Amino acid sequence: MSSVENVTAAKPKIGGSVHVGALGTALPEDAVSELSEAFNSLGYISEDGVKNENTPNTEQVKAWGGDVVLNAQTEKKDNLSWKLIEGLNVAVLKTVYGDENVTGDLEAGITVKARTSELEDKSYVIDMILKDGVLKRIVIPRGSLVEVSEITYKDSEPIGYEIKIAALPDSKGFTHYEYIKKKGA
Repeated sequence: MSSVENVTAAKPKIGGSVHVGALGTALPEDAVSELSEAFNSLGYISEDGVKNENTPNTEQVKAWGGDVVLNAQTEKKDNLSWKLIEGLNVAVLKTVYGDENVTGDLEAGITVKARTSELEDKSYVIDMILKDGVLKRIVIPRGSLVEVSEITYKDSEPIGYEIKIAALPDSKGFTHYEYIKKKGA
């Protein structure tokens, strides 16, 4: 039966909603537990929020005469994307350019070195609040940064890094986990 109580929207968790950690960092297994301090907040993301492209691609197999007799899955991408808008956040810069390519802090000075080498995979956790205080957490055990959109330096908008993360299968074959729980339940 249809119910308006099941219709919801997502807002970022206060204090940061997207976090990144090194592979091997203990991953949360629910929507409510405290996130390990080993995860770094990526701060504000743009008003567009988080997008999840979790789409299978198929190939139709036809029999003689033209009837479609099989839809064979050829791949299933699980990509998540968002735009990081804290251009002075060292964790953001390390996510975009690589941990070893960003040094310092604002007080001492930050140095960013852009290179062509492949970045290390990382773990990501996305926390959000749904209608009526329901908590939702998306956990990506292994994510590869596969795209950084064009970076714009303009006086009328924040410097932002729109990134796409490809969620790769973990040892159990899952690309990401979603945990949902009513707050206080």
